[in-house]
Amino acid sequence: MKHIPHPAELFVENRRRLAAKLPPRSVAILNANDVMPTNADGSMGHWQNADLFHLTGVNQEETILLIAPEAFDPSHREVLFVRETSEHLAIWEGHKLTKDEAAKVSGVKTVKWLSEFPNVFRAVMCEMDHVHLNSNEHQRATSEVETRDQRFIRECQRKYPLHSYHRLAPLMHELRVVKSKHEINAIQASCNLTGKGFERVCRFVKPGVNEAEVEAEFAHEFIRAKGTFAYSPIIASGANSKVLHYVQNDQPCRRGDVLLLDVAAGLGNYMSDLTRTIPVSGRFTRRQRQVYNAVLRVFRQMLKQMVPGKTVKDLRTECEQLIGEECVKLGLLKPAQLKRQTPDNPACKPFFMHGVAHPIGLDVHDVTYNHFKIAPGWVMTCEPAIYIQEEGFGVRLENTVLITERGPMDLMADIPIEAGEIEELMRGAEPCRSLLTPPASS
Repeated sequence: MKHIPHPAELFVENRRRLAAKLPPRSVAILNANDVMPTNADGSMGHWQNADLFHLTGVNQEETILLIAPEAFDPSHREVLFVRETSEHLAIWEGHKLTKDEAAKVSGVKTVKWLSEFPNVFRAVMCEMDHVHLNSNEHQRATSEVETRDQRFIRECQRKYPLHSYHRLAPLMHELRVVKSKHEINAIQASCNLTGKGFERVCRFVKPGVNEAEVEAEFAHEFIRAKGTFAYSPIIASGANSKVLHYVQNDQPCRRGDVLLLDVAAGLGNYMSDLTRTIPVSGRFTRRQRQVYNAVLRVFRQMLKQMVPGKTVKDLRTECEQLIGEECVKLGLLKPAQLKRQTPDNPACKPFFMHGVAHPIGLDVHDVTYNHFKIAPGWVMTCEPAIYIQEEGFGVRLENTVLITERGPMDLMADIPIEAGEIEELMRGAEPCRSLLTPPASS
């Protein structure tokens, strides 16, 4: 992730909010993510632990944050440990943060080299009763790779077995799911960059281009702005549009097919999420347009229903009902099938089998728990779809949306979504709405 600066005040406030949630005589420790290997002497590069970034703004590997609000020594109440640089390291890996630079980025006043961590940590542990350790508690996480956090948990409990240990993740989930004004602005910037990539691709796509070439057009737009793909891009033409997480992206785009684009930008560690379905030939067929407009109607209705007080499960149930009704209009279901459906087995399941919304922020599928109720400050996706296996195509539409007390605010409202708008854009017309919307405010 290329560096995009954020004000240190953002991270100072995030740490203050976490410290306020810790019980008396507590210490919390967060570790950077590992640099993961590939093969031989290769590595994948570094992707920072989102919780650590949320509290420090530091993207560097081998970084540790210690928070102990009641430590006797004031310099031990917030300590950031970073990798000590050297002439050798600078030659082989490039510049690493100095202590002063790390303090400027994070707002942490006490910055030490990583080698100093054991002594400081022991001094703090001897004063504290409660230890809050971090781990990945995303409800869909399935990684079998042992993380730096997991190794630290094991070693910490071995050395200090008599302390009371607690999960830090529930506190971080509460803090991260509600976005500050600056975070919303950062997500809006990612949305705007996504819009520019989408406009570029619409002008590029025509029969005969390869999915890989389409991916390259997005990459060009994102990378030159110091952005990245927020997730593995889905460039799915024809029958591939029925595959929910298709990432092969190497097939030709054929005349008469649709092209499903689930592609969005990340910028300065904050992510966006967009899906559009466009006609390879520049015009939808009659049937494609029928299905497209059915999904768009559901999108419009679901957007209105994304209000505080609901759960993500509530939204899914509401969406399944709307999709079912549209499937009847499209001749995919019979009215009797809607009457016989149950909450656990909705009639639309063969045509819509995933959720309609998830939080987004430092992670595309940002942290939350199923029981959390949507609140002002959440940023979420809205992504209804209809996939028709027998007809060989699917349509999915998705925008990134801010939840406010006054109702939902579509952060991608300026990215064309009407079928006619997309056809005009593919013919080379200027988009009817500006993609240069100023950042949203909370």
